[in-house]
Amino acid sequence: MATQYPAHIWHNGKLKPWAEATTHVMAHALHYGSSVFEGIRSYPTPGGVVIFRLADHLKRLFNSAKIYDMPMPYDPAMLAAACREVVRVNGLQRAYIRPIAFRGVGKSLSLSAETPTDVAVGAWELGGYLGADVIEQGIDACVSSWQRFAPNTIPAGAKAGGNYLSGQLIAREARRLGFGEGIALASNGLLSEGAGENLFLVFDGALHTTPVSAAILNGITRHSLMLLARDAAIEVWERELPREYLYLADEIFMCGTAAEITPIRSVDGKPVGDGKPGPVTRRMQGLFFGLFEGRTPDKYGWLEPVG
Repeated sequence: MATQYPAHIWHNGKLKPWAEATTHVMAHALHYGSSVFEGIRSYPTPGGVVIFRLADHLKRLFNSAKIYDMPMPYDPAMLAAACREVVRVNGLQRAYIRPIAFRGVGKSLSLSAETPTDVAVGAWELGGYLGADVIEQGIDACVSSWQRFAPNTIPAGAKAGGNYLSGQLIAREARRLGFGEGIALASNGLLSEGAGENLFLVFDGALHTTPVSAAILNGITRHSLMLLARDAAIEVWERELPREYLYLADEIFMCGTAAEITPIRSVDGKPVGDGKPGPVTRRMQGLFFGLFEGRTPDKYGWLEPVG
């Protein structure tokens, strides 16, 4: 199903009609991938629409810009207000919010050219990112032939547009082969993450997730689940994991802002556990979605009202 984009978007300091938020074809970001962005979700709750961990997402946006020496023309408070505004004026509830900052048109198109930084915030309604009913039923995944970038090449800790060329190769290969998503190995041959999601394996009731040194984006959903699990007395380990552990795990799930918590029922045609979402995965889904349904206390102040 095609995305139904809403009427308004925030672009370079003001709200405007969606179709008017344009940029030049000679913008630096279009040629070199020089953009940083975030994916953020809003949810309806008994107390109104909230944005999940808005401040933390914007902190990471500014950190990504810092890594790439990209000056930000607006402060976090203004971008937070812009995120709330695009959700509110478009009448959205279960929205995906996309703030993006990118190098625009400068005096030259050299790699090191000084350019103005353009900033936009869009939002639209979004259900299941990897497909309808995947949260309940799970997906079939494969290990990709494409590896993640090596340390000290492209910084995996930045959520930068150019990084997602890697994710495109992984995701498109998986779809071409008939799988719901791809799983990448790091340059050392150990597990990294999905095309755009972090990875959790379950062994004997404990969660195991790959470390930030495995060329992963240190996901905010990942961090949230680690805290929720520990609060619920579920053991969590950050550790290096070999590929074959995908075939031996009791349960596996992916997580991310768009993917939320998506169970993996098979890898490379081998069933995970009994081939359906397991009890730990279900419990983590309950703890996470319980934040928005009023069943899980918001003890960390993650739910920020749209107002």
